[in-house]
Amino acid sequence: MSRESQTLLPVASDRPELPGKLPDHLRTELIAFRRDLHMHPELGHQEFRTTAAIKARLEEAGLRPRVLKSGTGLICDVGTWDGGRPMLALRADIDALPIPDAKTHVSYRSTVPDRAHACGHDVHTTVVLGAGLVLAELDRQGLLPRPVRLLFQPAEEVLPGGATEAIESGVLDGVGRIVALHCDPRVDAGRIGLRPGPITSACDRLEVSLSGPGGHTARPHLTTDLVTAAARVAVDAPALLARRMDARSGMSVTWGRIEAGHACNVIPMQAELSGTVRCLDLNAWHEAPDMIHAAIDEIATMHGAKFEINHVRGVPPVVNDPVITELLRESMAARRGAESVEDTEQSLGGEDFSWYLEHVPGAMARLGVRTPGETAKRDLHRGDFDVDEDAIAVGVEFFTAAALIDGRRVLPSR
Repeated sequence: MSRESQTLLPVASDRPELPGKLPDHLRTELIAFRRDLHMHPELGHQEFRTTAAIKARLEEAGLRPRVLKSGTGLICDVGTWDGGRPMLALRADIDALPIPDAKTHVSYRSTVPDRAHACGHDVHTTVVLGAGLVLAELDRQGLLPRPVRLLFQPAEEVLPGGATEAIESGVLDGVGRIVALHCDPRVDAGRIGLRPGPITSACDRLEVSLSGPGGHTARPHLTTDLVTAAARVAVDAPALLARRMDARSGMSVTWGRIEAGHACNVIPMQAELSGTVRCLDLNAWHEAPDMIHAAIDEIATMHGAKFEINHVRGVPPVVNDPVITELLRESMAARRGAESVEDTEQSLGGEDFSWYLEHVPGAMARLGVRTPGETAKRDLHRGDFDVDEDAIAVGVEFFTAAALIDGRRVLPSR
């Protein structure tokens, strides 16, 4: 008997009858799949091996995935859409980060130098793949009420995010609602975090170049002291913005790089700063470029420096639709009880899932990946990031429940 034709286990008897529990054999396979992705991380727009692995497994299950025009990432419909009620989409991001894997105690450490799945995208991918395999079996059994689209998106970590290209290529055609999850190392495996409304922040990249006549440090009055000017931009720009923007907007300008000069007795002719701009509020995000330009103009002018700003627009906040958020809450409760859902705060992290929500209602959940009782703190975007792999089964069953519950009811428009 093939693994696709085996009967799926029923849900626990103390909760509403809901098929789609993850069989043990598939649970084991998905952990191995996640580890394989973890060992072979690929950056945005380079996820060819990852795409091929997902495509091969879906085809093995009798599905018909379609690779995106960019050559990486794919979509796959489970069930046949008849043009009626638009589908629910399950979205995963598939790219890794350009940082070294610092883990030394696991067999699945990255084999690619300076590349790591340090944000959990390997888990997101595996969860959506697993959900697709379970839903395909339910469809064969006549238990899938409506078709579902699987969306494996490339380049989430590349501003403004691969979601924009995916949308342009038509991944939302026939889609009426979309859901996603993101690993959260602050939440125990077996639980999810939810929040209606904004759950992430807007995130842009900011680059500032200062220039002016340099000279000898013995005669700074005959120069434009760009080291001092750069230092003042680094300190004063965030301070000015904190007083000119509504404090409730949560706007934060944080520098990650500052560079000026090569010798201790030479005032340089160039200085550069780069960092990020984050906003909790969508309106503040729209106002940010003009406000930042004005603040830096004041500071640079005071020091006699010329300046150029490259404000790279990134992503708006993810704003969870309250109706879809409630669907996710109901789905998790159906699987593991209402106590498995916790409220979560808005993060200053950015996520290009927000672009989908410009077109269709949706919501993102936070998937707990911390081993219960673990005291070590693991954060995202760190080389030592890892997950409790029990979270994979939780995510799969959570998403299959969402697909089943969504398919059995008519959602009101937002």
